[in-house]
This record gives sequence, C-alpha cells and structure tokens, in this order.
Amino acid sequence: MTPPDTHQRLNLRFVALAIGMFAIGTDSFVVAGILPSVAEDLHVDVPTSAELITAYALAYAVLSPLVASLAGRASRKALLVGGLGVFIAGNIGTGLAPTFELAMAFRVVAALGGAMFTPTAAGAVVALAGPEKRATALSILFGGLSGATALGSPIGTAISGITDWRGTMLFVAAVGALATVAVLIGLPAVPRPPAVPFKQRISPLADARITLTLLLLLVSYSGLFVLYTYVSQVFRPATNGDGTTLAWLLFAWGAAAVVGNLFAGRLTDVYGNRIVINTAGVTAVMVFLTTPWSSQHLVSAFVAVMIWGACGWAMLVPIQHRLVGVNPAASQLSISLSSSANYIGVSLAPIVGGVLLDDMVSVNHLGVPAAAIVATGLLIGELGHRLTTRHARAAAVATPPEAAAAPSLADRR
Repeated sequence: MTPPDTHQRLNLRFVALAIGMFAIGTDSFVVAGILPSVAEDLHVDVPTSAELITAYALAYAVLSPLVASLAGRASRKALLVGGLGVFIAGNIGTGLAPTFELAMAFRVVAALGGAMFTPTAAGAVVALAGPEKRATALSILFGGLSGATALGSPIGTAISGITDWRGTMLFVAAVGALATVAVLIGLPAVPRPPAVPFKQRISPLADARITLTLLLLLVSYSGLFVLYTYVSQVFRPATNGDGTTLAWLLFAWGAAAVVGNLFAGRLTDVYGNRIVINTAGVTAVMVFLTTPWSSQHLVSAFVAVMIWGACGWAMLVPIQHRLVGVNPAASQLSISLSSSANYIGVSLAPIVGGVLLDDMVSVNHLGVPAAAIVATGLLIGELGHRLTTRHARAAAVATPPEAAAAPSLADRR
C-alpha cells in the first residue's frame, strides 16, 4: 500500500502538469468565444475566422506524433518547459499579427508548443501513477484542460469584450508563463522513456480495437465541437449578442466540464469505461437535439450548456482508460495517438459546421446534425467494445486457469 504522503506528492506533480494543460486548454477553447471580434478586426467573416481553430487543432494533431518521435531522447522536463516556451511565443505572435494569414501561421507555432507539452505530460502521468489510480490521475491532468473551459475561456472572452481579441491572446500567453513556472517548481525530473521511431508510434493503429476507440474519440469530439465552435451564434438569441453574458455561459459550460471530468475518473474506476462513455454520450445527444428551443432563453441555455459540458468532458477519461486497458504495454503510444485523434476531431468541427451552415441548416438548428455526429461516434465505440470483449473471451479460453485467476484491466470494461 502506498503511503499517504507519497500519494500527496504524486498529486502535487499531477497538479503542476494540470496547470500546463490549463494553459493549453485556454488557448484551444478561447478562440470560439472571440470569433466575431477576430472577424471584424481582420476583415473576414465568422466562418473564415473559425479557421484559426482548424489551423491550431490540425497542426497539433499532425505535429504531436512527429515531435514525440524526434524528441524521444530529450529530457521530459526540458520538453515540457520548451513546449510551453514555444506556446507562449505563438500566442504573442497571434496577438500582434497584422493580417489573418500571419495569425494563422502563429496559431501553428502555438500548436507546436502544445504538441510538445500535452503527450509528454500524459506519458508522465501514466509513468508515475499505479494501475489502480491511473484513471483518477488522468482525470487530474485533464482536469486542467476542462478547468480552462471553466475559467480560462470565459475570462479570455470577457477580456476581449473589455479590450479586443488581441488582449485575449496576450492573456493566454501570460497563462502559459504561469504554467512554465509551475512545471519548473513543482515537477522533478521525469524518467526518460526509450526513443520510439515514428513507425512504432503509429503501430497501435494496427490493432482494430485501438483504431475503433480512436475513431470514437475523433468522431464524437468533432460533433461536440461543431456546436462549441459556433456557440456565440447558436446561443445568440439567449445572450442578445452580449459578450459578458456569453462569457458567463461559457463559464457555466466549463464549470460543469470540470465536474464531469473529475467524476468521470472515479466512476470509470468503479463501473468501467463503457457505462460512463455511453451514458454521457447519449445524454449529450439528447441535449443537442433540444438546442433549437433551449438556445432561445437564457435560463434554458444555461441548463443546456451545463449538461452538455459535464457529459462531453465525462467521455474523455473513460476513452483514455479504454485505450490503456486494450494494450497496457503500448499505453503511452495510444494516449499520444488519442491526443491527435481529439485534435483532428476539433479541427474538423469548424469545417463541418461551416458546410452545414452553408448548405443544410440554420445556425439555430446546428445542434441536430451535431447530435447525429456524436451518435455515430458512440456506435463506432460500441463496435470497438464488442471487438474488445470478443478478444478478451478468446484470451480467457486460451489462458490456463491458474493464470486467469489474476484480475486484469479487461475485467473492468
């Protein structure tokens, strides 16, 4: 049994990394709340300004496995601090960019910093936490990400209302600087894992169980962020276009996201990942289907975004838990790929949302096709679960009774 003081030290280290995730998350989510300000200042329309989200998320998804391969021999702490430095530079550059094209380029720089930091932080958590605390430790780490939606994103949106969107980006850079200090002080040296070439990093994709789980993440979060990308327009009837009211709405979404994320780790440890994923996902689908009506009034809008935030973020930890359980030996590789899958989904959201708004639905009804996308992701996840269960049963038949007596992560699915 691990002594309480050891658990406390581990939790403090996870919190230091979570602060870094808070900075990365603030940058990821704050842009959606300031799109109208960006569009007006840089002389583009709102769907075009949403391409800043796509540039950041897609660059992160592509760069993450490449950086992990090229920097495999680097010190983990140096990689974490260096990533935050690049992230800060990218956000300062975005905030000072005179043109939309330059802003896009600096979003890619900021994404490079995120690609250096996030998978490294997730790998450090997996290395430091024991199997019995893995889901809880991941929930602390990703609590920083969801915490960014509760505080970072609404604060940044409010700053945009007081100054402009450029002030928001400088605020994000300041949060990154604070995260750098926290990691420097709170995190000791992390053991460096063996260098892994790029081909080996994507090798988990050869396992259909992992691929289907990653597709669950990609498709579901694409649907979830279709609505988030255009949150200022979807809920405009409820906010009357007021930036402060929108900031409070985003605060409610993010506060609920923190609660959903933190409870998801404990619920997954108790009930397994399938129940948590499907319960949260189906609830989010139902909320999305009601947005044509809930977006019309402020009270119903607050209720809708709180349920949506809690359920959307409650899916992330159990999906990570499933990936680790499928093949614990490749857990760090799988988690790195999950970050890419998540950001590919986020990068597709503005594009999908723009196509839907151009050709299919009004902004008031955007939640309906978004719900269908999330539901499709859940169906893909069920296919992955069935395949995992079939594989576990086949392995149990082939395992001698004395070896089968020891519980495994597969038993928790």
